[in-house]
Amino acid sequence: MGKRFDDASAQVGVAIVGAGPAGLVLGNLLLDRGVDCVVLERRERAAVVGRARAGFLAPGAVETLTRNGLGDGLLERGRTHRTCRFRGEHGEFTLDYSRAGRREAHTVYPQQDLVRDLLSAFVERGGDIRFAAPVREVTRGTVRLHDGGEVRARYVAGCDGHRGVTRAALTARGTRTARWDHGVTWLAVLAAAGPSMPAVGYALHERGFAGHMARTDTVTRYYLQVPRGTDPADWSDDRIWTELATRMRTAEHGPLRTGAVLERAAVDLRCDVLERPGADRLWLAGDAAGLISPSAAKGANLAVVQAATLAPALAAALAHGDSKGLDRYADDCLPRVWRAHEFSHWMSGLLHGPVGHTPEARYGRALQYARLESLRTSRAHQDHFAESYTGI
Repeated sequence: MGKRFDDASAQVGVAIVGAGPAGLVLGNLLLDRGVDCVVLERRERAAVVGRARAGFLAPGAVETLTRNGLGDGLLERGRTHRTCRFRGEHGEFTLDYSRAGRREAHTVYPQQDLVRDLLSAFVERGGDIRFAAPVREVTRGTVRLHDGGEVRARYVAGCDGHRGVTRAALTARGTRTARWDHGVTWLAVLAAAGPSMPAVGYALHERGFAGHMARTDTVTRYYLQVPRGTDPADWSDDRIWTELATRMRTAEHGPLRTGAVLERAAVDLRCDVLERPGADRLWLAGDAAGLISPSAAKGANLAVVQAATLAPALAAALAHGDSKGLDRYADDCLPRVWRAHEFSHWMSGLLHGPVGHTPEARYGRALQYARLESLRTSRAHQDHFAESYTGI
């Protein structure tokens, strides 16, 4: 068992702020390397394991998790997805991306299930995790909590998201941020309804984008493009299902399986990347290091890969004073981060055409459909799409 952070005389090797995929993968990999660490999470345990988030895991993330003994649950209960379906005014087509590019597929595994698995593994390895422990301030290896307690650590790993305390602490030192706003907002809907198609579905419509993302036999995630500033409370269940039926053209392609709406939230599609995700004794992973729009489902995958890159670098620095891994952390991660952002940016342009009937809107949607037709007919385009869609 590692040192407990409530022992005032103790100094842990790494204090990890945040118990999402990045923080829990990092914590497990550090424990495997004999590094004392503590995870500090601002929310209660029930909120952590119950929050429904993305569930699309790319082959690289799956391989990283399974290689480190963290993939039993997703291998047993995850589902393989090989295709995605596009709908528009000219009909629909299905792209089997597992037969293009590197011939790889996704594993669909709800993120809350992954977090539950990672948390169980961390506790089984003797990890120290504290829930309902919001962090107030991070300064040179000292993490101060809102309740007046503090944790002293040789390193702090920030995995508390893009609005977290650790990112604020790093940017206060002058770390620059590259930022982009797609100008698009999604109404994210979680419905107690089984999937209505065997694939991820992307629907292009003059009223805006609609998306269908299967999660389990009884739960499906949907997205609707809505105006910026939309209040989710204005969208009743009936309004949501009516709009989804219109944009997904159910009159042509068959009805949706409907059910109670479990969650609805407005998500602004914004991105940013820190030009250097750490310095000195503070290092970031996951959304804390860079926020990516959900249009290509890359966020959790980047978090896993960044955590797996940061863990050996921190372990080497702690065990041998070898900082080469930390010095390379940005160079090792950022090329993959930017490639993921480039594809996410491209996907956003494909999915979100202009709304309305002005000449400019008609022109923009014609370009949108030209891109889609190229994807339907060009094998070279399909190979690039598949490699980017399943890659990190």
